[in-house]
Amino acid sequence: MSRQNNRNNRGRKKPDDTVMNDKIRDRELRVLGDDGEQFGIISRDEALQLADDKGLDLVIMSPDAKPPVAKIMDYGKYKYELEKKKKEARKNQKTIDVKEVKFSCKIADGDIAYKVKHAREFLEAGKHVKLRVFLRGREMANPEWGVDVLNRVWPMLEDLGNLEQNAKRDGRYVNMYVTPIKK
Repeated sequence: MSRQNNRNNRGRKKPDDTVMNDKIRDRELRVLGDDGEQFGIISRDEALQLADDKGLDLVIMSPDAKPPVAKIMDYGKYKYELEKKKKEARKNQKTIDVKEVKFSCKIADGDIAYKVKHAREFLEAGKHVKLRVFLRGREMANPEWGVDVLNRVWPMLEDLGNLEQNAKRDGRYVNMYVTPIKK
């Protein structure tokens, strides 16, 4: 049954659970006007009549208050403004890209230089870089080998980045985290 409901609800917005107009069941409400005017504690019927006279909606803003607080407003406009604010907040939020560069314990110097070149490009582009050494088999008994590899890599990156996290073992990996230097 629930699987069927999930299929039917795909792509649809979740239902609005705002209590307004005729759905309000409380007998008395503390009512605020659309222009900040306070009507005080009045009956539900009076509040609905006030909202109807203005051609607006009566919306419960604080259902847990005693008595509940309701506001006379244009609910459609209110929802539109909320969506606009959310969209603006999403637009202004900054996402951090983390790029990962993997090494092994038995990596040659030429291979290190090649991978460091990519890490430098990421740091120049303003991305965070996670340097990882994967420990295989018996290398798990000697995680200091992975730390040694990352300690050889760090001097090649220190002119472009800040060391956020020293080489540290995390399960089968030894990780180091580098962030770009702020300009």
